[in-house]
Amino acid sequence: MQHIVSQDWLFDHGTDEHVVIADCRFLLGNPSAGREAYAVDHIPGAVYVDLEQDLSAPKDVHGGRHPLPDWNEFALKMGTAGINNEKTVIVYDDQGGAMASRLWWLLHYLGHSQVYVLDGGYTKWKEAGYPVTDEPAMEHPTVFEPKPQEGILVSMEDVKSRIGRPGTVLIDSREERRYLGLEEAIDPVAGHIPGAKQYFWKDSLDEQGNWKEDELQKARFTDLQSADEIIVYCGSGVTACPNVLALRAAGFSNVKLYSGSWSDWVSYEDNPVATGKE
Repeated sequence: MQHIVSQDWLFDHGTDEHVVIADCRFLLGNPSAGREAYAVDHIPGAVYVDLEQDLSAPKDVHGGRHPLPDWNEFALKMGTAGINNEKTVIVYDDQGGAMASRLWWLLHYLGHSQVYVLDGGYTKWKEAGYPVTDEPAMEHPTVFEPKPQEGILVSMEDVKSRIGRPGTVLIDSREERRYLGLEEAIDPVAGHIPGAKQYFWKDSLDEQGNWKEDELQKARFTDLQSADEIIVYCGSGVTACPNVLALRAAGFSNVKLYSGSWSDWVSYEDNPVATGKE
């Protein structure tokens, strides 16, 4: 599992000088819950990174519910958190890796490859009896230099131009009922982007909440072997990221993120919407 790190490894190496740990716990609908949970206890040395304050830009008319952050501002925040281009970064949450994978993807997009999601997250860390603390992390500010990898990100216009293109596969990472258009409690329109296939992001995990081994990820995506390009989206560009990670673990290198995702797509009234199975 090339993008996942074990609990044992983090226990053994969490205090190494070159390691930075980032706590990404966040609850949609309760924006202060993650920071409050961090204040109660967290992995020793972990810095807190907030989905909406640090990993997203303010919401606008377009761009989705969690637009990508301004890259210069993001780089400054990463530097303040002690992350530079040489550090090994371990990210975790307690939501199956959904929030942690967003930071994993952002750092990968900016050219930082030594980023790993903690297997089992904070819940398993505490269950295993590993140490926790309420002490804030010591600050070790540094400089992070962003080096955007433009080829792994697509816009709404890119997606629209690729609908029906042979070799391009659209992946919808949301739960089935939202994909089918049977219900939609968050965004104003129900359904999915025409032609998209549904692969729920939580299927990246096993019944115990751990990441599936690479061979099992390959089995999940066996129907995609002939794809020239895979574009992944979700509701707002957050839970698509664990599917991007799983696809990379399964050996796919042609994986791109539609960061605005469904919430951006339906902000354009003339964009087509599909319902039902495809």
